[in-house]
Amino acid sequence: MRLSPSLTAVLCASLGGSLLLAGCASSEETTTAEESPLTQYFSAAYGGDLSPEEQEEQFREDNREREELVAQCMTEEGFEYIPNVQNASFMSGGEWEPDSREWVAQYGYGMINYPGRDEPVPEEEQYVDANQDYIESLSESEQTAFFEALHGPMPDEEAMMSDEPMEYDWTTAGCFGWAENERGGGEDPFSTEEHKPLMDAMDEFYQNTMDSPELAEIDAAWSSCMSDAGHPGFSAQYDAQTSINEASNALYESSAGAAPEEMVMPDEAAMADLGEKEIELALADLDCREETDYRERQQEVQFEQEQQFVDDHQDQLEALKADIEQGR
Repeated sequence: MRLSPSLTAVLCASLGGSLLLAGCASSEETTTAEESPLTQYFSAAYGGDLSPEEQEEQFREDNREREELVAQCMTEEGFEYIPNVQNASFMSGGEWEPDSREWVAQYGYGMINYPGRDEPVPEEEQYVDANQDYIESLSESEQTAFFEALHGPMPDEEAMMSDEPMEYDWTTAGCFGWAENERGGGEDPFSTEEHKPLMDAMDEFYQNTMDSPELAEIDAAWSSCMSDAGHPGFSAQYDAQTSINEASNALYESSAGAAPEEMVMPDEAAMADLGEKEIELALADLDCREETDYRERQQEVQFEQEQQFVDDHQDQLEALKADIEQGR
């Protein structure tokens, strides 16, 4: 499912950073999935109503079914294709505890250093493309045809450079698109004309929530605390973590600039220094969130505004929920 950035943020808040929702932060929010008024309408879309073990099992079963259909399609297109059903876990890497002082003192926001970073990937979990040998046996033109059959034709340069989001169309997405359509995943409930008014309302809701005076007041108290702690310049709590992300990206970009044709890792000493700054900033952030009751006050505002949104759009939300559960 392809969601607008603003809607993704709403869902992240509603689901408390659900494991399967790509784009959610590491869930510094303490919103509880069972408590959020919007959770019941969206958790089914991403397995948020399942345990981590159940989510992983669902992921594996979905992947197996998808890959077998892709293999069927590729055979009909005249290619060999071995279903890629490796069981690599996405739950490994250690506990994520961004509200624990001990954890934050070790990892900060978990951006430069994070649990499991230096642990070797077990051999059984290392990714191996089951079709790599076959792909390498093909000529260059045959490889192009293989990937076009698998994923569909590449968008033209004009479409790639456009700021407009590209609409997903399973009929142009190759065998993967066909497989998803066969599994009932061809039509994204979030993108249908039927639910567009609700999606537009959700986008507006998110913007109004982020710009609300209530949240501005909470952020102002947090910002003042951060300034007193020697970290001025952040007007909103998420700006602190964003600053580390931007600094990290800058290190990667400067390294790539030296040899753009190669994958060059940033200077280790510079990354280590940034990691120390991240921990210092994250600890101050944690202190100020605790001092200002940031999390509790933010959640109170969020839930109140979510409940009003639910009251105003309940019939539309129920219809969307039904479509999500039908296509799950």
